[in-house]
Amino acid sequence: MIKNLISTYLKGMAMGAADVVPGVSGGTIAFITGIYTQLLESIRRITPRLFTLWRQEGLKAVWQHVNGTFLCVLLAGILTSIASLAKGISWMLTHHPIPLWSFFFGLIIASAFHMAKQLPTPKFTVKTLIAGALGIGFAYWITVASPLHLTASPATVFLSGAIAICAMILPGISGSFILLLLGMYSPILSAVHQAQFGLLGLFAVGAVTGLLTFSHLLSWLLRRYYALTLAFLTGLMLGTLGKIWPWKHTLTWRTNSSGEQVPLVQDNLLPGAYEAVVGHPAQVGLAVIAMIAGFVLVLLLERFAPSQD
Repeated sequence: MIKNLISTYLKGMAMGAADVVPGVSGGTIAFITGIYTQLLESIRRITPRLFTLWRQEGLKAVWQHVNGTFLCVLLAGILTSIASLAKGISWMLTHHPIPLWSFFFGLIIASAFHMAKQLPTPKFTVKTLIAGALGIGFAYWITVASPLHLTASPATVFLSGAIAICAMILPGISGSFILLLLGMYSPILSAVHQAQFGLLGLFAVGAVTGLLTFSHLLSWLLRRYYALTLAFLTGLMLGTLGKIWPWKHTLTWRTNSSGEQVPLVQDNLLPGAYEAVVGHPAQVGLAVIAMIAGFVLVLLLERFAPSQD
């Protein structure tokens, strides 16, 4: 029991670390660590019918029905990771971006292979190939889309919470990146720093609404159209590889809530062109080592992860 709780906590920390990086999804980590189906099912069980179960059988029955221990331990791991690793990962993004992006690049490639292996036989049919292509196209379109400039009104804050949380549980798509595209990343961060509890509460309500709604839809899709849904999710992962390509040239910048200049629109370059255009070493050797480390990490997680079935 204790071993399982520690394992779940560590998986939550890994999810939190991934969610800190724009372009990497905690849902990816949930899938490769074997808890994705369990997470979706636990969230899906949070419905108004819990009040009836509470009246009839008590709070203990409700807790067991939603797998409350699993959800709380996982959430504790996510929050711990965000609180403890956010500054370190942000520092890496600023001072050592190439090895960090390379690590996640290798991780995403291995994750896509891992997900494709879960496809039932025959793995590659016309339908699954089309679903995968749609996933790649959708993810690529998101990564190259021009950011919107929405006003932080009650409606946009609510919708941003609902959309971003859906992205966070989708393998391959980052919720923080969705907030950037919606133009709501800075307003939400500013609300956190300025303790604007009304705005944050509205965002949280939107997130809860989106999470409960989308988890039902995704669970239904996995039950009814498992192969097509899995192929689409695999495509989502592959489609985001351009976003996390290590060698980037920043074209435009944005100011974050701390007044710092951070990249907004970037162009992907080959290592040689990166050195010529940006004027910094491409660190190819270090990048390759980091990619291999990310790839091997997924193989290790895959070996010790329980089945998704």
